[in-house]
Amino acid sequence: MINDLYNTIEKESKGYFKDKGSKFYSYAFPLQNENEVKEIIARLKKEHHSARHHCYAWRLGTEDIRSRANDDGEPSSTAGKPILGQLQSFEVTNALIVVVRYFGGTLLGVSGLINAYRNAATDALNNAEILEKLIEKKYNISFSYIELNEVMHIIKRENYNIQNTDFQESCSLIFSVRKSEANKAEKIFNDLYKVQLKEILE
Repeated sequence: MINDLYNTIEKESKGYFKDKGSKFYSYAFPLQNENEVKEIIARLKKEHHSARHHCYAWRLGTEDIRSRANDDGEPSSTAGKPILGQLQSFEVTNALIVVVRYFGGTLLGVSGLINAYRNAATDALNNAEILEKLIEKKYNISFSYIELNEVMHIIKRENYNIQNTDFQESCSLIFSVRKSEANKAEKIFNDLYKVQLKEILE
């Protein structure tokens, strides 16, 4: 059985944790690419300009998942790693969590920091709207007007998602299908005479 589902968050959510005067404000964001991280961090640094640390972790991808954690001056692995651990625990990807710390004057120690950053990240995820989404494959299909009715009948019957159509001198369209049904879709269209099917790799 092919697993073609993944979890992500729908929109920004917030969390909070306090320990011995230190305040930890957490933010979870949906993430499309790594470039967005810098912009979000810059925005939060502006918003929390007097905070001592802006620690974060992110996960990107639906099958080959990439991740990164940043301690932003906290002792190694006491901030970014516990934040990343919660993204993994909630099985969430395409998401970024930033935890902003205001130092309260009392040192928390290694275990105290790990606990604080973990709890702050957990609170942001508990407040997030976590969605289950499909991993899909995209195809471009080319054919003549003679095959138009048959192609459209198959797409409607199989409930494939049309994303773009171009019906001029010849016909082509782009459709997507959930990964677990991709082999079936390829077989159906490859068996059709004069229909060319090509997977779109993104």
